[in-house]
Amino acid sequence: MFDINPGLMVWTVVTFVVLLLVLSKYAWKPLLKSLQDREDNIRQALNQAEQARAEAAELLKQNAANLARAEEEYQKILREGKAFAEKLKEEVVAKAHSQAQREIQQAKMEIQRDVDAARQQLRSEVADLAVQAAGKILDETLDAPKHKKIVDNFLNQLPNS
Repeated sequence: MFDINPGLMVWTVVTFVVLLLVLSKYAWKPLLKSLQDREDNIRQALNQAEQARAEAAELLKQNAANLARAEEEYQKILREGKAFAEKLKEEVVAKAHSQAQREIQQAKMEIQRDVDAARQQLRSEVADLAVQAAGKILDETLDAPKHKKIVDNFLNQLPNS
């Protein structure tokens, strides 16, 4: 069935060796070089990805720190705002209290002036009535200024209350 032909076998081996040499010189080296280049590219991409991951982790830490600082600043501003509002409220209350005290004092002074004026008017009217009554009682005609002077002296001797 199968006949072994030694000439064909030698030529097949020679052709195979030549093909192997040609492939190793022209095909294997470029193939191996391209595989090595690809491996280097993949390794470089993995290194870059690891660096990017490390940078992203660092940025995440920085963002967390920035967020914490912003939250702290927010709380500080909030505390300062509350303190300022409380101080402002106290100032407004103090001013209102002070204004109320001034108005009360002015009202008291005005009332005292009105009372003094009413007393003076009452003294004057009492003096006039006393002069008229004295004139009728004595049935004498003393002059009005003299009677008034007598009554004023009497009223001045009375206590001021």
